[in-house]
Amino acid sequence: MIAYLRGIVAAVTQTRVVLEVNGVGYQAFISSRDASRMPGRGEEIILHTYLSVREDAMQLFGFLDEDDLEMYKLLLTVSGVGPKAGLGILSALTADDIRFAVLSDDVKAISKAPGIGGKTAQKLILELKDKLSFEDAFEKKLTHSEEAAAAQLDDAKSEAVQALVALGYAGSDALKAVRSVENSGDMDTETLLKLALRQISSL
Repeated sequence: MIAYLRGIVAAVTQTRVVLEVNGVGYQAFISSRDASRMPGRGEEIILHTYLSVREDAMQLFGFLDEDDLEMYKLLLTVSGVGPKAGLGILSALTADDIRFAVLSDDVKAISKAPGIGGKTAQKLILELKDKLSFEDAFEKKLTHSEEAAAAQLDDAKSEAVQALVALGYAGSDALKAVRSVENSGDMDTETLLKLALRQISSL
């Protein structure tokens, strides 16, 4: 099983990407959502993959986020949801969206996915509800929100947040403390970390 590929983007369409890894071009089917987020040709990426093996074909499916891959594998456990249908669902909904739709019995949201009717959506909810929990769904949603916020910080701030998390502080508290430091634009990581540590004690 190919767990992931690290390589250079050689070509991208709305449905697939070709990744060059050590001189070999790997074609993987991708969601339209990942296609819109894919960097340009010549850029290096990590693609988390799932290899579908059937009697008549071997197909590789790729995801920019590991969480999307895990959700994809979960979708494939639902009877009637095949590799292409699973990819269609992840084109219309994020992994977070799917978790909350399943847990809240939101048939309408899941039915927005191409090729997924009401009956399949209901079956999906029925078969996945026991495999998911609101606690896990909220935790993953919070993690994704923190990652997105951290990605908008400059390098020094990102390093300071990572250092605080390594010291045992919660990601949300670390992010809040670093952002609360005034005039932090020209500070190095060490100075920013010291001031953030003072701030975090008052949060």
